[in-house]
Amino acid sequence: MDLKKTIREIEDFPKPGINFKDITTLLSNADAFRYSVDAIIKDLKEKDVDLIVGPEARGFLMGTPVAYGLGVGFIPIRKPGKLPGEIESYEYGLEYGTDTLEIHKDSIKKGQRVAIVDDLLATGGTVEAATKLIEKLGGEVVSIQFLIELEFLNGRDKLSKYDVNSLIKY
Repeated sequence: MDLKKTIREIEDFPKPGINFKDITTLLSNADAFRYSVDAIIKDLKEKDVDLIVGPEARGFLMGTPVAYGLGVGFIPIRKPGKLPGEIESYEYGLEYGTDTLEIHKDSIKKGQRVAIVDDLLATGGTVEAATKLIEKLGGEVVSIQFLIELEFLNGRDKLSKYDVNSLIKY
């Protein structure tokens, strides 16, 4: 299936010069959504994954059906102030400033095999931060899965020590 045909591109969003990849059109296409989720599940099937982690917010959309399909749990990684329990946080640099991600401290046990599932690999900063949180809790990142990869931004370089899979590449 040519998944690129199901992605709507919106020029100059959220600011001039950005060509936004809108996945809502893929999500609303039952065949494309099923195909995408099944392709990620197929890639993870033999990797003995214990948990799926999805970064807020579109990682939730792709990660939860993958977790369901594999029969494993799902752990959200959130922006600050969204999780009610005791949290572990990680601050990381952006082009202009910093951002922070949080995860519940008790969500991953030492030695658990974790796959990260997200919608888009751009510069890699968010997912790199997610790997740091998972490893801080004692988890092992066995794979990172993306629906879309923007190859020209070289985000894969930050993730070179991990198994990375992208379904659609631009």
